[in-house]
Amino acid sequence: MNGDIQRKAAEGQKVILTGVLLNLVLSTGKIAGGLLGRSNALIADGIESLLDLFSSLLMWAALKYAAKPPDEDHPYGHGKAESLSSLIGSLVLAIAGALIAHNSIIQLIAAAHGAPVHLPSPWTLLILIGVIALKETLYQFMARRARKIGSNALLADAWHHRSDAVTSIAAFIGISISLLGGRGYEVADDWAALFACVVIFYSSYNMLKLSLGDVMDARVSPDAEKKVLNITCAVPGVISAEKCRIRKSGLSYIADLHIRVGGDISVREGHAISHLVKDKLMTSELPLEDVTVHVEPEEG
Repeated sequence: MNGDIQRKAAEGQKVILTGVLLNLVLSTGKIAGGLLGRSNALIADGIESLLDLFSSLLMWAALKYAAKPPDEDHPYGHGKAESLSSLIGSLVLAIAGALIAHNSIIQLIAAAHGAPVHLPSPWTLLILIGVIALKETLYQFMARRARKIGSNALLADAWHHRSDAVTSIAAFIGISISLLGGRGYEVADDWAALFACVVIFYSSYNMLKLSLGDVMDARVSPDAEKKVLNITCAVPGVISAEKCRIRKSGLSYIADLHIRVGGDISVREGHAISHLVKDKLMTSELPLEDVTVHVEPEEG
């Protein structure tokens, strides 16, 4: 199973590095385009992409660490590093939203007090169209991979790219309103950036809730528990199974369950049945890293 975890982690790291390289190019382009094209929304969008770089590198390191096998100090493995990184990633996403909101509010207050505001350049819209297309494509690609390997850290990184696409859409709308409205509509891109922050905060909240669930060993899913019980009850010698508990540890699951066996069999036979149950579960399609089976005798 550890080899499977390392394979999944390597796949996740490769996907994240693709996003890092793309973010580096896009953030540089957006900030440069915003400065040259006089668009605060585009500059804010570029700053958010730079923060995504930090978050992505953190996710990459966490996936690498989470794939390490158990050792003396970490008998349950290092999978929680993946959950902790997705937790930090959700907080970084919230910080990015707060920075964009802060910048937009300052610009709006300054404009309300008569500070000169310039209309953005029309060509900044072309940058945003390219960014939106690339970021949404990257989100879809990463989200599919994240669900395939069961990585919330990779899913959190995917949501960073989705939030980037959302802020770019907001910037596109804001700049378009500014250009169509002309004088008096210069602050439209700031209002658009502020609106995009609502979407970013919502995404951050959802990822934070998911990450906290992993850290606090929340229930994985009723379907996974049902599969474990069905596989267990199909093992010869098992009369029934109950008290199935599954928790997520990085890219894999750790399960505990109770089985009932005949009360008149020997301890050795009961032990052999429990090992057979564990072997069946470990070779199933479920991403189980470890299974603890408690044997109870059937009451006469």
